[in-house]
Amino acid sequence: MNNGKDHLIAVTGLKKIYRMGDVEVAALRGVDLNIERGEFVAIAGPSGSGKSTLFYILGGLASATAGKVLIDGKDLAGMSDSERTRVRRELVGFVFQKYNLLPTLSALDNIGMAQFIAGKPAGTEGWFRQALDLLGVGHRLQHKPRSLSGGEQQRVAIARAIVNQPALLLADEPTGNLDTENSEIVLKLLRDLNQKTGQTILMITHNPEAAAYAHRTIHMRDGRILESGA
Repeated sequence: MNNGKDHLIAVTGLKKIYRMGDVEVAALRGVDLNIERGEFVAIAGPSGSGKSTLFYILGGLASATAGKVLIDGKDLAGMSDSERTRVRRELVGFVFQKYNLLPTLSALDNIGMAQFIAGKPAGTEGWFRQALDLLGVGHRLQHKPRSLSGGEQQRVAIARAIVNQPALLLADEPTGNLDTENSEIVLKLLRDLNQKTGQTILMITHNPEAAAYAHRTIHMRDGRILESGA
């Protein structure tokens, strides 16, 4: 809880400036943003709009130049790299466009690796089984990534991202490498995950059709939020 409101994410005056020699490039120009627990939010915009920079800062993968970034009441903007790493490990799950599965491990071991990194015992029951059943990959656990379709690999990646029950799931163009059919499957799974478990999801996308699966879409351009609506 933050100031009596159920905001999982509360961003105020967020700025990010990249310096290349004497040149400064403003990627974020004073972003204000609140996301409530249990929301499924899409952030849309063209390349260079700042949406990816916002994604990396919210995930603790990059630092802000100015402003506040509260995730579950913890201010990432004032943290060291090691402190952000701990918060990222405890609170955030990531899904990327290219799946990022380890090719030498089975689907089961790829998912279990997330538990190992978080210092949690590997489990195959309870929430672990519920997540696998919801995502429809329980029958493919012994297969390595090369034996899985793109859609199946992304579902395994989602299972890996949520196995530790993170407060926030960040998805960066999760359907960018998928055909239309598998894109629809993955987007429906994300929507089901949100509806059935209350998982808070923030999805970066340039695709209006993908954004339509979210509760609301935040449109960005030139490092600013233009509008936010259902």
